[in-house]
Amino acid sequence: MRLFALFSLATVVALALETTLPRWLPLGPLMPDLVLVLAIDLGLRHQQATAALMAFGMGYAADSFSGAHLGIEAFVLTLAFLIAYALSRYLISSSAAIGVLVVVIGEFMIGVGQYAASSGWNSAGGFVAMLPAIGWRALTSALVAPSIFAVMEGAARMIGLRQHAVRE
Repeated sequence: MRLFALFSLATVVALALETTLPRWLPLGPLMPDLVLVLAIDLGLRHQQATAALMAFGMGYAADSFSGAHLGIEAFVLTLAFLIAYALSRYLISSSAAIGVLVVVIGEFMIGVGQYAASSGWNSAGGFVAMLPAIGWRALTSALVAPSIFAVMEGAARMIGLRQHAVRE
C-alpha cells in the first residue's frame, strides 16, 4: 500500500509538471518524460507483480493527460518497466546507468508509437524529421533520471519500503 501511495503521488506530481511547465516555459522537446523515469525506477527497485500493474496504470494516466493516442504510453511504460526489471534482474545490478539506458530506449519507443499511430507509417520522411525532437527528449529525460532515482529512493526509505538500491 505504501508503494502504491508513493508512486501515485509521484505520478500525479510528474503529470502536473509535464502538463503545466510547457505552458509556462517554451521547453518543447526539452521537457523530460518524468512518468517514464518513474516507471523505470519502479522496474529497477520494486520487482513485484503489483509494480507491473502500477506501471501500466501510470502509463494509462499519462495517456489520459496527454490527450494523444490512448494506449501508447500505457504499453510503452509497461514495456519499459519489464525491460528495466529484466536488465536489473539478469545483470544483477540496479545501477542508474541501466535506468538511463532504458529511459533512452523508452523515449524512442514512445516516439515510434506516436508516429505510427498518427501517420500509419505513410511517410518515412516524417519519422526522420521527428528524430531530433525524440533525441532531445530522450537526452533531457536521461539527464534528470539519476536525480529522480535518488529522490524516489530517499522517499521510499523515509516511508520504510524495502527496495533494491540503484547504484551509481
